[in-house]
Amino acid sequence: MRFPTSRSALLSAGLLFAAAEASSNATFEQQCGSLPSSLASVIPNATVWFSEFVTAGTNLTFPDNNVTCDRPSQVVSADLCRVALRVPTSNRSEISMEAWLPVNWTGRFLSTGNGGVSGCIQYEDMAYTSGLGFSTVSANNGHNGTGGEAFYKNDDVVADFAWRSMHTGVVVGKKISEAFYGEPYTKSYYLGCSTGGRQGLKSAQSFPDDFDGIVAGAPAASFDNLTSWSGNFYKILGDPDSPTYVTTEMWATIHEDIIKQCDGIDGALDGIIEDPELCDYRPEGLLCASDATNTSSCLTGPQAEAVGKVFSPVYGVNGALVYPRMQPGSEIVASNILYAGPFAYTNAWYRYVIYNDPNWDPATLDAEQMAYAAAKNPWNIETWEGDLSRLRDRGSKLLQYHGLMDGLISSENSPRYYNHVSRTMGLPTEELDDFYRFFRISGMSHCTGGDGAHAIGNEQGNMESLDPDENALMAMVRWVEEGVAPTTLIGTKWKGDTADTGVDYKRAHCKYPARNVYVGTGNGTDIDGWKCVVGGVGNAKQEL
Repeated sequence: MRFPTSRSALLSAGLLFAAAEASSNATFEQQCGSLPSSLASVIPNATVWFSEFVTAGTNLTFPDNNVTCDRPSQVVSADLCRVALRVPTSNRSEISMEAWLPVNWTGRFLSTGNGGVSGCIQYEDMAYTSGLGFSTVSANNGHNGTGGEAFYKNDDVVADFAWRSMHTGVVVGKKISEAFYGEPYTKSYYLGCSTGGRQGLKSAQSFPDDFDGIVAGAPAASFDNLTSWSGNFYKILGDPDSPTYVTTEMWATIHEDIIKQCDGIDGALDGIIEDPELCDYRPEGLLCASDATNTSSCLTGPQAEAVGKVFSPVYGVNGALVYPRMQPGSEIVASNILYAGPFAYTNAWYRYVIYNDPNWDPATLDAEQMAYAAAKNPWNIETWEGDLSRLRDRGSKLLQYHGLMDGLISSENSPRYYNHVSRTMGLPTEELDDFYRFFRISGMSHCTGGDGAHAIGNEQGNMESLDPDENALMAMVRWVEEGVAPTTLIGTKWKGDTADTGVDYKRAHCKYPARNVYVGTGNGTDIDGWKCVVGGVGNAKQEL
């Protein structure tokens, strides 16, 4: 039984549909109440905690949610049936998951992802996609909260985090959706960022049958090495009393200097670096004078050397690359998280997974430990398989994006993965385009926010429009269902960075390997003044 609605009703949060179809709504509510009994034979090993009808506009609260998840409540976007359940994954591990089944179902199924090392259902993503008519599922990654203690001496929980929670949630979620609506989904989608981006790539690499379309943002791929890289900043910068430590205030000065040195490379002085890979930052311009008595607003020699290391790749045993450099332009966010001391996610991974030693000291991290973590690679969480032929052959699509102001995961790792796929499969961009496209979003921080046109519809709080040209999720839907692949992703910058204040400007972000170059005569806010080009700096470019 499907409960369809029109797009206009969808955009008004399903209220028109609910008013016009009161009798269907009553049937929907009754079916929701009886769902647990009908699921007993479909997923017999699961425990359904509850199934309840929720009206659009309800502000759900989650009193039992782990406080570290920082999601005390969520407003629901459409009338839906909310199902919560427990699914064992082994004799000592399990996932908690929810399915949100909207009355305005479009026939589409979607799974959301997670973030960091957290075991938190991202209710905001469930509200976003269920409101758009997707039957939506999300799971807790096999543990509760944002710490890693649940991994300690329990490899099954690590397996859940690496791959099993996501895949199990999808398999079970599809069964729930079919049992409730009385017919199978038409198309299956994925939407996630950060760890969620890695989960999307893991699905593409290992479970290509799970989804017809995957939207993977800022993926935490090369996971073990990413975790080592994140912890390496503490080795570089030290504690506040170290001669190499740089304060957050000084990082703001460094950011201004980076913009001064690199902003104009793209042709527009707008405070946005369109391609940080072209920025070879020189911190020595901020060195203190030889007779300076106050060094709070300049860099000492050891500090300048440390800043140079921050913006350099990390190499390990025998000169092997651990991880690319942090891209310039990200320092405002990074200075408050990665550069401020030992990084919590690195501590959790090394203490509770790599060494199973809660007393592991982040100050001891070195090349040998990084190599050990990479070699251990529990449950192949590295997520670095370059052969996506099964995804391609199935006809599924992968859309990857990464913000170029990302202060948590270097945006330079995403083109590295794209090129790894290209080399592994022996496919040039023109052939990869058939099933895999990657977009670099200038002025976007980690998954959302930032100084530029970052609103691309990848999440509810980062959405300006449902137009597929301006919405990453709907671009994927159009690609899968109509065969129209995205050539750019148009992002929006709001006045005061708040949607309610209106649009400041829009910018069309280019499909890799192209980069944006300004050829207009204004201040860079005119969308038509930008062109996607491939090639070197200057006029020797090929326009796309």
